[in-house]
Amino acid sequence: MGTQRPRRGLGHRRLGAAQIVFFVVAAAGPLFAIAGGVPTNYAVTGSIGVPLSFLLLAPILGLFAVGYAAMSRYITNAGAFYPYVANGVGKSTGAGIAFVTLISYNAIQISIYGLFGWSVSTWLGTLTGSPPPWWLCALVMVLLVGALGVLRVDLNAKVLGVALCLEVAVVAIVDIALFSNPAGGSVSLVPLEPSSLFTTGVGAVFAFSAAAFIGFEGAATYGEETREPSRTVGRATFAAIALTAVLYVVSSLALAVGAGPDVIVTTAAAQGPDLLFNLAGEHLGGTFSDVAYTLFVTGQCAALLSFHNAVARYFFALGREGLLPRSLAKTSKRTGAPVAGSLTQTALALVVVSLFAIAGRDPVTELFTWLGTTASTGVVVIMIAVSLSVIGFFKRRRHAENAWRRWIAPSLAILALSAVLALILLNFDLLLGPAGTFLLRWGLPGLVLVAALVGFLRAEVLRTRDPETYAAIGGPLEEDEEPVKLRTGR
Repeated sequence: MGTQRPRRGLGHRRLGAAQIVFFVVAAAGPLFAIAGGVPTNYAVTGSIGVPLSFLLLAPILGLFAVGYAAMSRYITNAGAFYPYVANGVGKSTGAGIAFVTLISYNAIQISIYGLFGWSVSTWLGTLTGSPPPWWLCALVMVLLVGALGVLRVDLNAKVLGVALCLEVAVVAIVDIALFSNPAGGSVSLVPLEPSSLFTTGVGAVFAFSAAAFIGFEGAATYGEETREPSRTVGRATFAAIALTAVLYVVSSLALAVGAGPDVIVTTAAAQGPDLLFNLAGEHLGGTFSDVAYTLFVTGQCAALLSFHNAVARYFFALGREGLLPRSLAKTSKRTGAPVAGSLTQTALALVVVSLFAIAGRDPVTELFTWLGTTASTGVVVIMIAVSLSVIGFFKRRRHAENAWRRWIAPSLAILALSAVLALILLNFDLLLGPAGTFLLRWGLPGLVLVAALVGFLRAEVLRTRDPETYAAIGGPLEEDEEPVKLRTGR
């Protein structure tokens, strides 16, 4: 094979499985997803089957993770998704998925600024009697996250680890309190019944629930910085799915039990993200509720940091591959952090938050909901493409993994994820609420298609004008590696 351009890496092998789990689970944001996302899910969709949606999504994501983790043993790249697709399906298709990933992860990261701005504004309002504008709080956080993004990744990991442990503890205490004090005097399992979920708007429920899981698949983006990527990525991915699934199923059910399954929808619509903290204050006291709300805010900070780091690495990877300007591959000489990617993501967040503020849009029901569900749509598309790539990749390497990892689990994941995607698209209008328009109804999910098309065409142009760059798409990190570094197991 011809000589390839030298490639720069992110920091050297510093991270272990525990640190990666901190990143990816903090990105899923257990407390902010439960306090912010779950009540919004109940309120917007009008469905009480939210707990069952989490219970059904978890094994689907587990099927996806089987092939995903297997492939992570052979491909180590900060771009994660698109190198998998590039090596399993084709380079141009991989480039298309790269752009879908970039759109989706930017969308979910920026959406959280809406919830964060609302949360801090509300919090300060209760303390001072005069809440600041939500957008001011959000813009200050954009700048803070941007500054932290250029710091050493292990420093951020310590912050995320502490925040995550505290969040899980708070969620567990609240869940116990709600199950111990059920509305009506008895614990109802109606939200887990199929008839509660499979009604009109079921696809909208899955869109919200899928958005809550976003982040678990991000372990592979840190592959270049892990000590043992062949083992660490897979372990971190399965641990992230297991932990978040248990938290979401139990906690969403606990909210329904605490408020009452028959009124959870109307109560969630009336109280919004305050629902969990109002219930906590009722059963555990005002002091605990205040502490929980503080952690709700810090949990959002943790999620913003995690998604920012992931997006910065995607910018870095695409710049290094030549799919985006190569200036985006610039890293810090001192820390190895993807500085250019970090600054670019910060600039995008500033622009989007400012536009929503100028337009007078609601930070939760519009910024948080619209961009979050758009992101979940994109991520489902990405997971389908990655599962296809696993089958294609191992078709040429049957000796490397068993049939379950090579094609059985990925095939089942494709079928299940395709069904989820169809349900989301059919119910996307419900996700937008009354403020949605025909343009938004098709424009937001259409961003995913446009991103895929732009990425695909960009690669096709490179195929003709710069074959060397095209050949390197999804390729190796070091110059002396094969296009795909195979490790045939222990």
